[in-house]
Amino acid sequence: MVAGSRVLEGKVSRGGWVKLFRAREMVHEGRINSLKHFKEDVREMPAGQECGIGLEGWEDFQPGDTMETYRLEREEI
Repeated sequence: MVAGSRVLEGKVSRGGWVKLFRAREMVHEGRINSLKHFKEDVREMPAGQECGIGLEGWEDFQPGDTMETYRLEREEI
């Protein structure tokens, strides 16, 4: 199952991490395993575009849910 979404700021990347919020409470945190623009699989979507987002281990999307995406980077010290 994918959530119909609109990217408001930045960009969304397949394989990135997401926090899913419902009524300001975080209900899920995981990876983006599917990102679609219309029916086409894409690697990333920029701000202002609509897309479908699928999450690993989550299918209980509801109207009004919001997602915050982020990326983990490894830095050598």
